[in-house]
Amino acid sequence: MLVQFMLKNVLSFKDETILDMTAVNAYKEHASNLIDIGTKERFLKVAAIYGANASGKSNLYLAMRYFQRIIIESLNNVEDDALTAIARWYMPFSFEEKEENSEFQVIEMIGNDEYKYGFEYNAECIVTEWMYKKNLETNRTSTIFERTTDFVKFGSSVRKECEMYKEQIPSETLVLSFFNKLKLKTEIFRTLYSSIMSTLVVPADFWEDTSILEELLPKLIDNEKEAVLEFLEAIDTGIIDIDYLESENQIDFITSHRGKDGKEYPLRLDNESDGTIKSILLYIYAKVAVLTGASMFVDELNIKLHPLLLKFIVDLFYEENSTAQLIYTTHDTTLLDRKFFRRDQIWFVQKDEFGYSELTALSDFKVRSDASFEKDYLAGVYGGIPFIKEVELKEGK
Repeated sequence: MLVQFMLKNVLSFKDETILDMTAVNAYKEHASNLIDIGTKERFLKVAAIYGANASGKSNLYLAMRYFQRIIIESLNNVEDDALTAIARWYMPFSFEEKEENSEFQVIEMIGNDEYKYGFEYNAECIVTEWMYKKNLETNRTSTIFERTTDFVKFGSSVRKECEMYKEQIPSETLVLSFFNKLKLKTEIFRTLYSSIMSTLVVPADFWEDTSILEELLPKLIDNEKEAVLEFLEAIDTGIIDIDYLESENQIDFITSHRGKDGKEYPLRLDNESDGTIKSILLYIYAKVAVLTGASMFVDELNIKLHPLLLKFIVDLFYEENSTAQLIYTTHDTTLLDRKFFRRDQIWFVQKDEFGYSELTALSDFKVRSDASFEKDYLAGVYGGIPFIKEVELKEGK
């Protein structure tokens, strides 16, 4: 479970920026919107990030993608003339003459432990890297490792296994990536690596890759067909049934529609509208996250769905015992309402005239008990809206 994501000097976010999924305990509304694992802190199931076009809100999504790609790729052997992972994914703030290091950090909750992991880097090397584990029952924090350009220092729990390898870790490779690949008795590196990678950063062009249909839709039809049909009915597809035929080389999905004569007529899924297929693909991603307790990050979710369908997807993450999380960016204000969200679930991204993006939470503002979130947002109270200059429209000749 994602507790916190921090980035610094990445794309338009020059200063340290933190997306915190920890709930504000003072807020009592919508308790069902929270994950309660029995600790004093509770956590958000859904966070909505609002901002104007070009405000930088999509850069939060990209930052999570870059963070994961560096972890995945930093150990890969590359040819001499190829870019390393840190060089490929080093995207510092552009509008300053001096390039500084970039930085990422996550806090992940795994079982009874809280992990804090991060690194500072540039195009040449990993500058610093750190990993700590805090036991939630004893409140004791232990160092797993700390790394600089000069040394790697291991904590007592892993030192015996890891010390012999420290000279083999390349300067452009993360310690986490390195030890995740080794067969060690300790599972701590693989545990954290898997948790970070379990965050589903949904591709912006996810509808172009339909392989996920063949991979996962049959399982949903076999095990949760009623829920799938409920979704298809909710998005007004006219589909009254869905099934699949499996042959040696492929899987064919067949939908059923009811004609005016009351009879059922079959149709291949690939003959359904693009909107229907896109919606089904997004539903699959959401269900995978909910069923596995994963976090899911989606950019511009409003572009993918009608507002009512967006509400349907959001509601999937409010399943009572699920620890799944949805983080999405949007500029659609349909759900920007206290009826649907707590104040700590809403975030705004604002970019200033010099290109610096800033992330703020609605909970950072003094909000009246009867305030209209949407009205105040559109009025510019919270930022995150475009500054539109007056433009004179001339008549055509």
